[in-house]
Amino acid sequence: MYSESTESVPMKPSYLKGTNTMADTTTPQITIYRTSWCAFCHTEMQWLDKLGIPYIAKDIEADQEANDELMAKINGDFRGVPVTDIAGDIVLGFDRPKIQDAIKAHGIQPVAS
Repeated sequence: MYSESTESVPMKPSYLKGTNTMADTTTPQITIYRTSWCAFCHTEMQWLDKLGIPYIAKDIEADQEANDELMAKINGDFRGVPVTDIAGDIVLGFDRPKIQDAIKAHGIQPVAS
């Protein structure tokens, strides 16, 4: 359910085309800032995939623009990855209860697979 992005434009898998689960149907409301080697990042993405929640994953080591974007969102106070932006709410680390609460608070729904 995720899009790997090295640009600001999210990629939408073919199986998501035509779904209308969010107000903005072309852009997931969740961005995961990650690294390729981060086990918690991969676990979070697998968990969201299992739930059917769409997201964009941005590798902050491979993509300087993603790194800069993250630093702006957290005011340069980097503490590690993953950092998850859920419709403007920032969650540090893979904190399932906080992520679930933010998903629910913003009305983000699973997409049909």
